[in-house]
Amino acid sequence: MPVNASVAFDLPPLPSYTLTVREPVLAPIPDNVLALMLPIIAYWALSLVYHLLDVYGCFEEYRLHTPAELLKRNRVTRWEVVRDVILQQVVQTIAGMSVAYFDPIEMTGQEDYDVAVWAQRLRIAQRAIPPMLALVGIDATGLAKSVSQSGHTLLAGVLAGGSYPNVMQSLILESGAEVSAPAFTNWELSLASFIYWYFIPALQFLLAISIVDTWQYFLHRAMHLNRWLYVTFHSRHHRLYVPYAFGALYNHPVEGFLLDTAGTGIGFLVSGMTNRQGMWFFTMSTIKTVDDHCGYAFPWDPLQHFTSNNAAYHDIHHQSWGIKTNFSQPFFIFWDRLLGTQWKGEVKLKYERARESAQKQVDLDTAKAAEIAAIEEPELEPVVISSEGPATRTRLRRKTVDSLKGPSHAVSNSVIHN
Repeated sequence: MPVNASVAFDLPPLPSYTLTVREPVLAPIPDNVLALMLPIIAYWALSLVYHLLDVYGCFEEYRLHTPAELLKRNRVTRWEVVRDVILQQVVQTIAGMSVAYFDPIEMTGQEDYDVAVWAQRLRIAQRAIPPMLALVGIDATGLAKSVSQSGHTLLAGVLAGGSYPNVMQSLILESGAEVSAPAFTNWELSLASFIYWYFIPALQFLLAISIVDTWQYFLHRAMHLNRWLYVTFHSRHHRLYVPYAFGALYNHPVEGFLLDTAGTGIGFLVSGMTNRQGMWFFTMSTIKTVDDHCGYAFPWDPLQHFTSNNAAYHDIHHQSWGIKTNFSQPFFIFWDRLLGTQWKGEVKLKYERARESAQKQVDLDTAKAAEIAAIEEPELEPVVISSEGPATRTRLRRKTVDSLKGPSHAVSNSVIHN
């Protein structure tokens, strides 16, 4: 039977908790393994969508480049792109598994306690309100009393520095004694819950993408300014003058590890994300990278309007005339703006010239192919059945051989005579 006891509490006490192992989102796959799988699945799923748009000619009006450019300007085959992307994803997975091996087991059960910690911080922060009001000549105690008489008791408590004498709770101590202690108000718990579940994760995500953007900008820029780095590593990615979705991670394996795998890994670790937050971060980073290389400028694509770094922006970097600009990727462009590497020139005429040049090459190749086909097509001669002797057959055979000696044939005279 609990008994009353007199215990002074300065702040609402924190609740107790019991830790248990967090169940995986998709059993039996551990969350840290699923965080490595989802970006790869997202990469090929989204790339397939854009590839089908290319194949079936959908939304041609939003394409940054024509099929003729895709055919004539790129210096790498699609098979080579797929091969190198798969290689990078294998390296990425091995690196991720190596780090995940040392991950501590994630636990759950402490969430209500952590929310209460933030509620305590809010209560402590309210103590600064009376001194701040006093600086501008306002009597916080008198104001709080006046507001309370008007029926706004919670606001009065805030003005009084977090004093809520009517908000109390009963607690049972370990000794079995029942005591009365201050409690949190609903607004404190609601705001603390928002901070814990949404605001802090949003800050972690913002920190992580800022780290990735900073890492990739300076490393990417270095690979353009240093000739050895460019020729040895980064030039491979620039074989795609006309980027397309599944070529987003087409890189030299070393560059792919340093630029993408290490960059996102550092952002994840420094920001202190959980594995479930990592699922969103890794997957969204991958989706953004694919979208930046998709080759389409869609007016309804939120990823292309949420930040200034989009497919049209990054496509300029893939052109020979814009290769020394627009280094930022994959999210924001603040480093390009701060350091003056953002493209400022005209682009419309440059794109039109590239389209016209590629189309002329395709038309020329088509004409040449038609000409060669017409030359190589054998000319059928009527078959004459005759009772003439071997002498006639000899003349016909000599006529056929002589007809191959003309200048219109691809086979040289020297080969025929030999």
